Amino acid sequence: MTGLAAALADVPDPVFSQAMVGPGVAVKPAAGPADAVAPIAGTVATLHPHAFVVAAPGGTAVLVHLGIDTVQLKGEGFTLHVAKGDAVEAGAPVVSWDPSAVEAAGYSAVCPVIALDLTAEALHDLREDGEVAAGDPLFTVEG
Repeated sequence: MTGLAAALADVPDPVFSQAMVGPGVAVKPAAGPADAVAPIAGTVATLHPHAFVVAAPGGTAVLVHLGIDTVQLKGEGFTLHVAKGDAVEAGAPVVSWDPSAVEAAGYSAVCPVIALDLTAEALHDLREDGEVAAGDPLFTVEG
């Protein structure tokens, strides 16, 4: 999504900031309604209003978590555009949401983007600062 790239260490949740789930980066989304897009081409392996995983045919899977503790919103303010099991292309809209509304509800809107089941050494070209647009590469995976 459009916003500012940040290091995982900037995420206000130790599960993400300490890379317990896996390595990656975060995006601090721009204000206003936004689309969270598929980070890679593949199959929607997991889908919740506040988070989703896309798995590539080669086995790489990427988690996109929309905000912190946003599961507490019980899906309110999130619109799904795909279903679990759907094939998606990189950059295809998966979930629409409003980061400003999430923050108004008292939650952080920062979005961890995590490479699952990989080590930090497997990620390259990490974008940990600067502006990013929806669909911009945030990192590459070795192999």
